[in-house]
Amino acid sequence: MNTATSSAAPGQHVPRGRIDKRQAILDAAFTVFARHGFALACVQEIATEAGVAKPTVYNHLHDKETLFRHAMEAAANRAMAENLAVVDQLTDHGADVRAALDEVGYQLLQRHCDDRSWALRRLLNAEVNRFPDLIDIAHATGANRITQALADRVARLTLAGHLAATEPVEAAEQFLALLTGPMESRARLGTRPVPDRELRAVARAAVRTFLRAYGEGRA
Repeated sequence: MNTATSSAAPGQHVPRGRIDKRQAILDAAFTVFARHGFALACVQEIATEAGVAKPTVYNHLHDKETLFRHAMEAAANRAMAENLAVVDQLTDHGADVRAALDEVGYQLLQRHCDDRSWALRRLLNAEVNRFPDLIDIAHATGANRITQALADRVARLTLAGHLAATEPVEAAEQFLALLTGPMESRARLGTRPVPDRELRAVARAAVRTFLRAYGEGRA
């Protein structure tokens, strides 16, 4: 779903100012929901955060439940776009594959550990019983898309002779698990900022283990 234009009828032109205002409301809503959780979040506080009147919030998103779903979807889409842009850097230009994987792994960890990503995961875990459809949103705009994009890059590197023949999706899943697996403990569920040097060390360790299993020349 395109959260910027979903309230418009097919073929209807949506003014740029309305789209911008809607996005401001969604951004503010995510901030307030992350701060208080769904139950304690106040629509008036969301309106104040967005710089709009309270009726404007209802004009765009109708009710608090709809606002929450769209705010979560918008945040998930933003995170997905940022992660896909990182994965797109993993191309074969004859460069050192280890160095390329190190850099991509580091950048993926940066995004995994930023405040909005932690807030998104905490909200998902906290509210999934109230909003079970959030699981579908998270998978459609999160792990599945990123895994598929990374699998495509793994397949290309394999064809270029940089990685051993393997099942690309399985390899992509394992690479992401090696990257993100240690972070909940290291970041204490997002309450501890993880220094860049530590993110780079985790990325290098993940790449080292990944290449032992999938590096060129492996069976």
